[in-house]
Formats: sequence, structure tokens, C-alpha cells
Amino acid sequence: MRKQFLLAMAFAAVAVTSNAQDAYVGNKFFDNWYIGVKGGGVTPTTHSAFWKNMRGTAGVELGKQITPVLGVSFEGLTTINTSNSRNAFDALNLGALGKLNLNNLFGTYQGQPRLFEVEAIAGIGWGHDFMNSGMGYDQSYMVSRFGASFNFNLGESKAWTINVRPAIVYRMDGNRAHVLNVNKSAIELLAGVTYHFASSNGKHYQTIQTPYNQAEVDMLNEAINNLRAESAAKNADIEALQNENEELKGKLNECMNAPAKVETVIQNTHSKSLESVVTFGQGKTTVSVDQLPNVERIATYMKNNPASTVVIKGYASPEGSAEVNARIAKQRAEAVKNILINKYKIKESRITAEGQGVGSMFSEPDWNRVSIATLNEAE
Repeated sequence: MRKQFLLAMAFAAVAVTSNAQDAYVGNKFFDNWYIGVKGGGVTPTTHSAFWKNMRGTAGVELGKQITPVLGVSFEGLTTINTSNSRNAFDALNLGALGKLNLNNLFGTYQGQPRLFEVEAIAGIGWGHDFMNSGMGYDQSYMVSRFGASFNFNLGESKAWTINVRPAIVYRMDGNRAHVLNVNKSAIELLAGVTYHFASSNGKHYQTIQTPYNQAEVDMLNEAINNLRAESAAKNADIEALQNENEELKGKLNECMNAPAKVETVIQNTHSKSLESVVTFGQGKTTVSVDQLPNVERIATYMKNNPASTVVIKGYASPEGSAEVNARIAKQRAEAVKNILINKYKIKESRITAEGQGVGSMFSEPDWNRVSIATLNEAE
């Protein structure tokens, strides 16, 4: 008995060691538990008719798969009364079982259960026979069990297993209780169904974690860090460009909203003509208050020089369609002309107003929103 026990322990150690190289997912304490129900019959191994003396037996099992090879379970079995027992069941057996999955032990685990698998089973437990008081006393004894389980794993998720389990059960009491005596044994034939609870990995079984080479991990981390640095640099460039863009927008708004400066009258000594520039706001065709001094200088000159004439040419900046720009340019020239006539009483015959469309006199497009008045002296 001692040799057999040591051999079983060595066998289990080899099983655990052979699968220790793989890292499994879903092997926490509350993972890989299962529950099953089973039924069948048990009959004495010797000195008895096999089928005639078979008694029905049924029970439940609660177990845990520690690794894909090694599992443990606890079961309770009871036998239907065919003796002088005072109960409906004449025997009770509570035991602890150790299981070795032979497919995974010799064929390696593939990451999920196979359709068909074989387990080797060995266990020890406590047995009890119930007797009527007039027929004798109840008896308790130790029991050892050796057998196999033929498992059919069903469904895509492998949550259910149908199993058939033959075993030999030794009653270990009386003289030389430690000896496995075939005359004190019984053949057990059971069949049942088992449900495997879902684990922390979302499966009803353990999965294999893909191992990573540390050099590969270091290389990936370095690549990630480089990408992060590049992303940070690009973000900094984008931020700088955004700041520059905001600064340019601010300067543009300042230029657009700044009051226009009073233009001075320029004398052209070669053509004996004078010019005055009247500026306008974007889309505007009326002369603003700050530009009236430029119009008044034209009127003052023409009053002081009754023979002089003026040509007013209106311009627009390039925004908008050509048709709109032509209309705005004409209206700007007419606006200066109307002030000269209505406010300063200059004769209309001395004034010519023309629209020139989009202007190109100045480098800044916005500066071309003007009316340019050219004064001509009498020869």
C-alpha cells in the first residue's frame, strides 16, 4: 500500500512539473470548479454473481481542476437498500479523489478540452453501512478507490461533460486493513453529467497565456516611448503654429478695426495735379467721420481754385465677386462726389466719379478700399 501511494504521488508530481512551463489564464482559487451528478451500480468483485448482486448507487461530486492535468474532487455516494438496513439506503461513502488527465499529460494541453478525454482516478474515503438494531450494528470503515473516467466534453464552450467511470473499491478494515484485498473489494460502474462553472477568463476551462520574450517586450516599450516622444514634439509644433496663427489674427483685427489715418494731399510737380485718398471700411460705401478732413481738403482746394476739376476713382479689395466689387468701387467714388456737391456746394460739372473695381495700388489688399481724388489745375 505504501509503495502504491508513493508511486501515485510521484506520478502526480511529474504531471504538475511537465505542465509548469505553460502559463495558464483562469486558474485562480474560484476558477475551474465543477459539479456533477452520477448513478450506476456496485457489485462484489469475487464470490458473487456480477449482475445479480449489483446494487444501485447514486451521488454528487464537487471538484476543481487545478491544472489541465491535475484535478481534485469530493464526492458522496449512497447505495440503494438490498440488505437489512433500516434506511432506504444501506451504505454511504464519502471520499476525496485525485485525477490525472492522461490526454493532457502525454499529449500536452491545447488550450481547451478535447472532445474525448481519459482521466486516471485514485482516492480515499469513509464508508458506513446501516443495519437494523436486531440484525447487528452499523459499521464504519476506510475505503480506497482506483479507476478511470471516460469524458465526453460537449458544446462549443465545453461547459458540459458526460462521463463513464469504472472503478474498483477496496474496503480497508479488519486484520491487515492496509492491504488491498480483492475479496474485500467491489466493482463500481457509474455514469453521470458534469457542469463546469465559468472562470475569471470568461471560459469554462483554463486557457494558455502566450509567453513573451523579454527582449521583444523591451523593444516594444522602446518603440512606444519613441512614438510618444515624436507625438509630443508634433503637439508642441502644432501648439506653436496655433499661437502664431492667433497672433496673426490679432494683428489683422487690429488693422481692420484701427481708425484710418488722415491722408495728406500730395502735389505732383510734374503734372501739376494733386491727389487725396479717402479710405473705407470692409464692405462700406459711406465716408466715415475720420475721413471727412480728406474730402474737405479737396473742397477747399477747389474753392480756392475755381478753374480746377477733380477725378474721383473708387476701388475695392479683392474679397467677393467681381460684380459686387465693381458696384462697391463705383459707390465709393459717388460717395465722395455727393459730399462735395451737397455739403461744399461744388458744381457737379467740375467732378468726375468713376468705379475702377479691385484696386492694386497697395501691397496690402485691405488698403485698396479707397477713393482717390486727383485734382487738376487750370493750365
